[in-house]
Formats: sequence, structure tokens, C-alpha cells
Amino acid sequence: MGNDIARQFAHLPYDQATAAIARHLRMFWDPRMREALRGAVAAGDDDVDPLLRAAAANL
Repeated sequence: MGNDIARQFAHLPYDQATAAIARHLRMFWDPRMREALRGAVAAGDDDVDPLLRAAAANL
């Protein structure tokens, strides 16, 4: 689902896209979902979209 969200904001400039994705995740994702994303990023999961990975750093 996170990759789908990242694709929705991919048309924006990089900094705006990562900020918008992070804002969306803070507003609509349960804390457990955000923690799972952080875990996937920390584990180096290659399936995480690069924009989503950058946004996760801003959570």
C-alpha cells in the first residue's frame, strides 16, 4: 500500500513528494503500520519505493 501512495505523489518534486507521503502516513496510517514500514526500511527491503523510503525517514 505504501508504494501505491508513493506513486500518487511521484509527480511532485522530490522534497515535496517525500513530505506529502510522510504527511499522508502520519494522518492515515495506524502507528503499527508506520512501525512495520520503518522495520522494512531498516531491513533493507528492496520492495520499498525509494520515495517511500525517504518519507519514512521523516516520520
